[in-house]
Amino acid sequence: MTKSDRQITQWVEETPFVDTHEHLIEESQRVSGVIDPLLPCDDWTYLLSYYVANDLGVAGMPAADLQRLFEPDLSSEAKYQLLAPYWDRIRHTGYAQAVRHTLRGLYSEDDLTAESLPRIAEKYRETVRPGFYANILRLANIESCHVNSLQRIFLETEQPALLAQDLSILEFCRCSIADLARVEGETGKQPTTLDEWLDIIDFYFATYGPRAVAVKCQIAYSRPLDFAPVAKAHASRLFLHHVGKVRHGLGSEDLKGLQDFLFRYCVGKAGECGLPVKLHTGYLGGRGLMQLARVRDNAADLCRLLQDFPETRFVMMHIGYPYEQEFIALAKHYPNAAIDMCWAWIINPAASIRFLKEFLLAVPTNKIFTFGGDYAAVEPIYGHACIARRGIAQVLSQLVADGWIAREEAPNLIERIMYRNALHFFPNRRR
Repeated sequence: MTKSDRQITQWVEETPFVDTHEHLIEESQRVSGVIDPLLPCDDWTYLLSYYVANDLGVAGMPAADLQRLFEPDLSSEAKYQLLAPYWDRIRHTGYAQAVRHTLRGLYSEDDLTAESLPRIAEKYRETVRPGFYANILRLANIESCHVNSLQRIFLETEQPALLAQDLSILEFCRCSIADLARVEGETGKQPTTLDEWLDIIDFYFATYGPRAVAVKCQIAYSRPLDFAPVAKAHASRLFLHHVGKVRHGLGSEDLKGLQDFLFRYCVGKAGECGLPVKLHTGYLGGRGLMQLARVRDNAADLCRLLQDFPETRFVMMHIGYPYEQEFIALAKHYPNAAIDMCWAWIINPAASIRFLKEFLLAVPTNKIFTFGGDYAAVEPIYGHACIARRGIAQVLSQLVADGWIAREEAPNLIERIMYRNALHFFPNRRR
């Protein structure tokens, strides 16, 4: 490293992140060890459940063994025997490197081995105690996180200053039977007409909008992002057939029409509340299911939405990987489009470095957020932040070395993309 590289690395290390995307469960659940789908096991293998498990499956680990790896009653030694044949195959992926950085930074262990396993298991247990979320985020130099809860539509967190919350609109616009059941469980209401459903949506925005930092939707997992205008009268008929008294069910085109109306209604409500709209774009989590043709069209599909809601701010998440070039074009062309690098650093660190370098030379620098861990567990956020800082430092060093920016401009740029952009873009509604 040159003297300039070392200085830039130091500036990046000293600058705090605002973490703009996590799925953290509440600290009290971690401390109590209550097992549920988001905490399938309360031991060291929990660090692997997001997202190392996917790489293990892709590397050839049998599904039955992968399931057993996260069973709460299986011994650490037995779990390691399941893992060991596949760990070496994935150790260099971004997912695994985030865990390895976490082991070094939190547990002082260089790697996961048969020899280090007992110490890692013990240090895991020692770490999980009241206050450990703030301790780990402080070690990672993260000021605060945005949390999209997978347990509640809006989570009344115990730590609002540390864990700012998104309001999920997925349940409102996807409108599946499971979504209706979640809403009924939270509100006690069973809508039979579109107006009753819209009243419920209005209730959530009125109740939680003043405390939310954004709205979030990951409907791209189940459909394209081409949301067309639909007349309310038509949507009312569709809703009646879908979940009302008629219940004949909807074909794919009619379901799309209903979802189009509901999504655009939620976007309108978000705009009224001054809330940015965070959208999943690009690569899909999991394995063996992704339809790449639909992912490829995400950027093009969003153009109409950006045009139809020019006063609403949209955040395109995960850089649209592996079609990140199209998202640079969106952010450059549309004033209301911003890009979030959350998750991207561990999907493909090299692609993320290329993306950020090109983005900074094409798009106004206030339109990028450079870190979000995208975890339900807090520990791997530390390792993910290490990867992101390394990538940001490399990008700034390359831009300085190539003469695209002056070295004295680097500190202000680093602070903007790691910290200040998020503070200025998202409403400060902590309570």
